[in-house]
Amino acid sequence: MNSSIIEPLRSAGRLHRVFIDGEWVVPQSQVRASVIDPSTEEPIADIALGDAQDVDAAVAAARRAFTAWSASAAESRAVLLDRVHTLILERAELFAQAISLEMGAAIGFARSTQVPVAAEHIRVARDNARSYAFVTHRGDMAIVREAIGVCGLITPWNWPLYQITAKVGPALAAGCTVVLKPSEQSPLSALLFAELMQDAGTPSGVFNLVGGNGPEVGAALSAHPDVDMISITGSTRAGVLVAQAAAPTVKRVAQELGGKSPNLILPDADLARAVPAGVAAAFRNVGQSCSAPTRMIVPRARLQEVERIARDAASSFVVGDPRLQQTTHGPVANRAQFDRVQEMIGVGIAEGAQLVCGGLGRPEGLSRGFYCRATIFTAVHSRMQIAQEEIFGPVLAIIPYDNVDEAVEIANDTVYGLGAHVQGQDLVAARAVAARIRSGQVHINYPAWNPHAPFGGYKRSGNGREYGIEGLEEYLETKAILGFQDASAARSG
Repeated sequence: MNSSIIEPLRSAGRLHRVFIDGEWVVPQSQVRASVIDPSTEEPIADIALGDAQDVDAAVAAARRAFTAWSASAAESRAVLLDRVHTLILERAELFAQAISLEMGAAIGFARSTQVPVAAEHIRVARDNARSYAFVTHRGDMAIVREAIGVCGLITPWNWPLYQITAKVGPALAAGCTVVLKPSEQSPLSALLFAELMQDAGTPSGVFNLVGGNGPEVGAALSAHPDVDMISITGSTRAGVLVAQAAAPTVKRVAQELGGKSPNLILPDADLARAVPAGVAAAFRNVGQSCSAPTRMIVPRARLQEVERIARDAASSFVVGDPRLQQTTHGPVANRAQFDRVQEMIGVGIAEGAQLVCGGLGRPEGLSRGFYCRATIFTAVHSRMQIAQEEIFGPVLAIIPYDNVDEAVEIANDTVYGLGAHVQGQDLVAARAVAARIRSGQVHINYPAWNPHAPFGGYKRSGNGREYGIEGLEEYLETKAILGFQDASAARSG
């Protein structure tokens, strides 16, 4: 599989180029970085990293393209997004293999989830471009929502294609032009996406890609005076740095950052359903999701039953080679993340939390690769580090409570507020608890993922929203034109 992804990119010269103004160009920087297969810890390719000069060129191209693109009909933007959507579906297997190779997602998960949900963001953006009222009337005023300008988009390694489309789709639908900086740790799917944008007929300068690291390319984008908006998905630490760099130019900053999401299981919940689904949600994408519900808050009286069900659920996981169809969970994405997970499991043990399953080291039979054991702690309380810090790996903390008020207090006892879950058979009671949780999304009884649901955080989980109408509106400015008069008022006058 490696050659089917790497060789076409290498032979076309994509690995050592950036995409600026509709062309693949050699970056100014001579710096390169290795792409590591997390299942083997071996390098599989080297890629060129851009620098601030490449950012300057990409931003200039996006600025030149902005005038025509922002003035284009919304329907023409929708037509382009329709072609992008079609091409993602046509190339779904290629994207799935790239994602599995570059960040270790199990191939079945990449095929069933990583790629299809990425395509959905483009579909929703296409539909919103067609239906959104960019001009509305209020008395003699026109309220105009127009593209904010050139947008710098910074995306992470854990959902590499999904996060690209969640930003590129609404930005283009709004009439913005973009410069994308994907993670240098999962660049293959981003390069394939740039090829796709070129093949879809994207006008020159509307979409640009400059690979590179945060301190170089991310910082240059954030501080650039001709960038009107930055949208970043990443750690809270990275979000703070981006906001600081952006502050002198007073550009808009949208941040989707860290999380430590609660899964509050109410006393009347059906544990046979609530617990296994909660374990699966926490370990989705090997726990490498900012909204993963990694704190399971459960009635103390039912703690032992929860522990038993959770252990059984985790035992069904198949951790191993991500290219095998039977694998449910591959490695974590990189060495730094592997070390972080191992460190935090050690912290949990030292803090006195009890292991339900898992622990330090690789799973049995795996001697190399960034594989972690599916680890569940119980007897956790909110002052423990494993209950407060985002681990970003396959680690779940079970926290008992004595009454619902205490459970809500535990759920909100975090600096984050990105996602949350509530389980209970009494829907009225579940809704009441959901209303008390301070987070940008609350899921009651594991509903289906909805690409129209706005996604974003309270507190240190960020600001702004992605997905759906709210995600489109992040890329729009509001202009009030007074004395405009609507068409009917002008005729009657």
